[in-house]
Amino acid sequence: MERTISGVNVEIDRSLCIGSGNCVNVAPEIFEIDDENLVRFTEETPDIDRDRLVEACSLCPVDALKVEEDGEQIVP
Repeated sequence: MERTISGVNVEIDRSLCIGSGNCVNVAPEIFEIDDENLVRFTEETPDIDRDRLVEACSLCPVDALKVEEDGEQIVP
């Protein structure tokens, strides 16, 4: 799963996700936990503060969230 949000490309690797919910706690308008207890994007993902989005992704304990900006990986 991949989306461009707030000028950065965010990718979710659901095969790594353990459903910790850290990303949801920081950016609930972007991420949610589904019935399989794995993270996914919310139906509509509005632009939010870029730094908060990057922080939400960086808090993943298993690096299931990858962030790229201008072709450069910044998380993890």
